[in-house]
Amino acid sequence: MTVKEYLMRRMQEGTIHMTLIDPAKQDSVVAATIAETAERIGTDAIMVGGSTGVTQENLDLTVLEIKKLCKIPVIYFPSGAHALSRHCDAIYFMSVLNSQNVKYVIGEQVKGAPIIKKLGLETIPMGYVIVEPGMKVGEVSNANLIPRDNHQLAVAYALAAQYMGMELFYLEAGSGSPQPVPETMVREVKKNVSIPLIVGGGIREPEEAVAIKNAG
Repeated sequence: MTVKEYLMRRMQEGTIHMTLIDPAKQDSVVAATIAETAERIGTDAIMVGGSTGVTQENLDLTVLEIKKLCKIPVIYFPSGAHALSRHCDAIYFMSVLNSQNVKYVIGEQVKGAPIIKKLGLETIPMGYVIVEPGMKVGEVSNANLIPRDNHQLAVAYALAAQYMGMELFYLEAGSGSPQPVPETMVREVKKNVSIPLIVGGGIREPEEAVAIKNAG
């Protein structure tokens, strides 16, 4: 079973949860312990990645340590073609659709594609957009942030991603955001597209996670 098939099967049962671990934020052993705990309490997959500080070394070490302790898929959430790990189970082949820098829309993807082919990594095409406040990822990618009250713009991006053949759509408020993506925006996007929707950034409390789940 591919990682994509696994995710789709899990989604048929309802909303899924994925845990994001930044390999630059702690050593690989600590990262693996976090992942093991997350798996034990029910997360469906581990995503590994970060906006800055990801290197080939810390990426490989983190993924290898996580895979020693976890059976659920490890998916790479890339920040660029400079670090790509053969040890991941899959990679989000993603485009930052609202970046004003072509590097993040298609440039890094062109650089990385031959490497991904050589490594034999499973790819999951994903459209990725950044919502206010955006935090570090919005700054690094030079994103034209989607205003929190502009739900129709978010819907338009989601439809564009779907019509371009992307298999997932990700709404990102940014790691460390004081607030998650608005529930009303999540609801509008979910109502208008048929591809799976992922929401990340600023979700700290169980109540926030439940609200996002209920919205879409």
